[in-house]
Amino acid sequence: MSQPGDWKQALNDAIIILRKTLIFDNIAIYRQDESGATEVIYARAVGRGLAAEADAAWGEEVANQVLSSMEMVLKEPKDRTSTDDRLVNAHLLGLPLVIESDLYGALVFIRFGGPVFTHKQSAIARLAGQQFGQLIYRTIILDKMEHLKGLDQQMRLQEDFVATVSHDLRTPLGFIKGYTTTLLRSDTDWDAATQKEFLTIIDEETDRLAELIENVLESARLQSQTLRMDFHPVRLDALIREVAVRAQTHYRSLRVKLDLEDGPAVEADNVRLAQIFENLFSNTIKYAPGAPIMIALNYNENSVRISFSDNGPGIDKNYLPFIFERFYRVPGQASGTGTGLGLFICRQIVQAHHGKIWAESEPGEGTRFLIEIPVIQR
Repeated sequence: MSQPGDWKQALNDAIIILRKTLIFDNIAIYRQDESGATEVIYARAVGRGLAAEADAAWGEEVANQVLSSMEMVLKEPKDRTSTDDRLVNAHLLGLPLVIESDLYGALVFIRFGGPVFTHKQSAIARLAGQQFGQLIYRTIILDKMEHLKGLDQQMRLQEDFVATVSHDLRTPLGFIKGYTTTLLRSDTDWDAATQKEFLTIIDEETDRLAELIENVLESARLQSQTLRMDFHPVRLDALIREVAVRAQTHYRSLRVKLDLEDGPAVEADNVRLAQIFENLFSNTIKYAPGAPIMIALNYNENSVRISFSDNGPGIDKNYLPFIFERFYRVPGQASGTGTGLGLFICRQIVQAHHGKIWAESEPGEGTRFLIEIPVIQR
């Protein structure tokens, strides 16, 4: 029980050993949640009445008494008259699970039909309770450590996000301010070509700034589930071709290969799906520049699968589980323009369509993003 691993399996193994010395039919461990409600965290029937589902079979009443008094509770049947139904004559022994004066739960042993628990058996049960308590305590501590680890990672991601967004906001603002100030200088006359060049840069940087702000707001709305989806029949092959044409118009050197299977219209929000495809195009252009993009569309019985593949540098397997998290950016990637929101937004939209999205990748062999959504929303 002192070894790391599955605590429930450790209890199962310990109970087999314990029953050689302390006979019981059922065993249960209770804890109180933050609201004070009692809940079973472990229960096992090992003796008579394996199929019993009566309340007395698990000793909830005794557990509540133990949690209230922090003392051992011994409960014997009121009527000890002979009966064929052993479940009527339940003997219960409840013990507090206490570690360093803190109550962590209640342990209940149940015997059906006797005999009564003796003082010696109660002492053995106390010893078992101490060991079980240590196990539960360690499990709680490990769970809290894991929770704190997750919070720490989230805070670091948010700090990185604030730094990234601050930088990314200042960069387009700097261009816009700089070129606007230059155009407004009264001591210089700019020719038409120069003015057009400066205004083009201002226009592009304004679009970049607007996209960044929209991504931040979009991710917040998706996370809070306040963004409404407008589902209606969508031809995915036509939608993918449309987004691909727009991407190639914007990026003249972009090469796209389509393998789109014919199939029925899918019940979806076409605007949000287009947003996913645009994000995946943008992601490939940023992190696998020059790599061609292969898009496949395949229909299954009740769902459709879309894949976006490239033969770029790929992603290390250690980073793959995190790439869809909010604010996450793969360490060491060359592009500094990402904010870690694009793939998060994709995942939230796919989940709103009751689907799933994931990535497969090997360093040096490219990356493939896969999306599965149902044909009909239920």
